[in-house]
Amino acid sequence: MERRSFLTVGAGLVVASSGLLGACTTTPSAPTDKAAKRREIDGGVDGALNKLYSTANGSHELANRARGVLVFPNVISAGFFVGGEYGDGALRAGGANRGYYRLITGSFGFQFGAQSKAVILMFMTQDAFDKFVASSGWTAGVDATVALATIGANGQLDTNTAQQPIIGFVVTNAGLMGGVSLTGSKISKLDI
Repeated sequence: MERRSFLTVGAGLVVASSGLLGACTTTPSAPTDKAAKRREIDGGVDGALNKLYSTANGSHELANRARGVLVFPNVISAGFFVGGEYGDGALRAGGANRGYYRLITGSFGFQFGAQSKAVILMFMTQDAFDKFVASSGWTAGVDATVALATIGANGQLDTNTAQQPIIGFVVTNAGLMGGVSLTGSKISKLDI
């Protein structure tokens, strides 16, 4: 009789705990969670754009001419020999958000530590913008070339870069970052 009670109680605990764990891991996000995530990204986008405009002369005018601006305000880079980058952002076009996206990049080689930066892509031509929006997944350097913005000796954006179909900016707390590559960065649409 004692063995039967033990098995019944044990089976009940297993069923109850698996139900609780299942509820924790498979419950879809509530609409308010998605709305909070959108508000968080939107606030970060505004801050990243303001930082870019105050750091790179001419960037605000470029953004005004762009067909769309994709902003990842908080891309976290971390690594110990094998590294990666991850961040969520928003696509703005015509003064409104047109969707939310995720950027993921992997890398190999000597690296150690973590840092945060903003990654901003400006789609300067309608064709480049349309191809990005129509894609189910987009990779920099594969689906399109991204020209990284550089600042000339006069403190202005390089005019050759400013004429490219897609212009990329990487901004840290210290300002515009040079000597980086966005090639291989994968961007996919988020359902939030």
